[in-house]
Amino acid sequence: MDPVRPEFLPDPALSRDEMEALQYDVADAADWSDAFDFDAQEVSLDGEASLSGDRPLVAGVDQAFLDDRGVSAIVVARGDTVVERVHAVTDLEIPYIPGLLSFREGGPIVAAFEKLSCDPDLLVFDGSGRIHFRQAGLATHLGVVFDKPSVGVAKSLLCGHPTEDVDGRPEGWRAEILADDSVENADSGDPIGHAFQSRQYDTEPIINPLYVSPGHRVSVPTATTLVSQLCGGYKLPEPTRQADAYADDVKAEYR
Repeated sequence: MDPVRPEFLPDPALSRDEMEALQYDVADAADWSDAFDFDAQEVSLDGEASLSGDRPLVAGVDQAFLDDRGVSAIVVARGDTVVERVHAVTDLEIPYIPGLLSFREGGPIVAAFEKLSCDPDLLVFDGSGRIHFRQAGLATHLGVVFDKPSVGVAKSLLCGHPTEDVDGRPEGWRAEILADDSVENADSGDPIGHAFQSRQYDTEPIINPLYVSPGHRVSVPTATTLVSQLCGGYKLPEPTRQADAYADDVKAEYR
């Protein structure tokens, strides 16, 4: 799968100002409406679900690290059936800088996607989408590059603020994340994602929520609906959970 918008490829050789300028362009190019042709309910992992037509192909994307190299793993599934797995290992050219993750991890991710033979309908990233200082997190940046419906699923909140306290919430609970002064080119109070409680224990320890946001060609409410269909009883969406495990396996082989 090749980039559709190569002019937006994240180049780690850019200066910080140039990286941020590119992110503004990415955010301008992003579509945060539901611009896809599959039924959001058909991404369900439930093998007994009564669904019309073929389920969409969902690609989970995650990363592991080998010293100064990044391991990008992609697992593509239709329902609960894995269709394809690919990975790439490339050098990491810059350190982690909050808000510029796509420039650090984008190279390995793009290299892995270029090995993919199938054509996913939805990309799910371990990282933010619109919940980002310039509304151009990893899921938005790579979603625009490949012009694919994409969703970001992060374990911590980068910016914005939830409408409700997030501690100890029951499974299935969600609350909007609203833009604040830390989010550029957004009106204060605009919904940019959700805190979503994908799983919860009845007793201690308490599981923290995920922070779900649209990347590209997906709206805020639909992004969380899609993730809720993909978790299958786990905290993380199954495609990214499997990509995480696959990345660890690849890392172990390289070591």
